[in-house]
Amino acid sequence: MADNRDTTDNRDTTEKRDAKDLATEGAEDRIKGVAKVVEGRVRSAVGGAAGDTGEQVKGKAQEIKGRVKQAAGKAKQRLDPNPGVEEE
Repeated sequence: MADNRDTTDNRDTTEKRDAKDLATEGAEDRIKGVAKVVEGRVRSAVGGAAGDTGEQVKGKAQEIKGRVKQAAGKAKQRLDPNPGVEEE
């Protein structure tokens, strides 16, 4: 027997549960950015200690990616008119 129930209600509920406000997303991005910066610094330092300029460059690239992620997170937080309130 076929199930003719409308599944849009289930999708809407899931989307609302998964939706985060911009301030929360921004905070998460800033944290991930900090982690990426630290990871890059460590990689760069290890490359410097080992005399591996390739690793140093890769580490610096990770630092830059982390700083970009932090800036994106900061921008998201600034754009949120109601921090802490999920959007519907």
